[in-house]
Amino acid sequence: MFEKLTLNKEFRRVYGRGKSFVDGALVTYIFGTRQNTVRIGITVSKKLGGAVMRNRAKRLLTAAIFECLPHVKGGCDVVFVARTKIFKYKSYEIADIIKNHFISAGMWSTDDR
Repeated sequence: MFEKLTLNKEFRRVYGRGKSFVDGALVTYIFGTRQNTVRIGITVSKKLGGAVMRNRAKRLLTAAIFECLPHVKGGCDVVFVARTKIFKYKSYEIADIIKNHFISAGMWSTDDR
């Protein structure tokens, strides 16, 4: 149910044609597809710091994403872009932000799985 976005053209398509949701900690781009899977990409800029800080941001995002993933409806490509304020939050707080972004996009499923 979950795959990674790896190609630059896939990221560009989501940036260009997807809908964006902005928060102080991250920006979420969601683009609906016809597939039944959720494909996720994570972007962390060098503006956040060195490799250690960028990897920490990726770990925070990944933990939050896996907490939310069971509730996300299939059929979308998602790109998360970390911002500098991401380090002020814990992973469960980032998960709440991601949940709100998916609810706003209409991709959040309330079904118990």
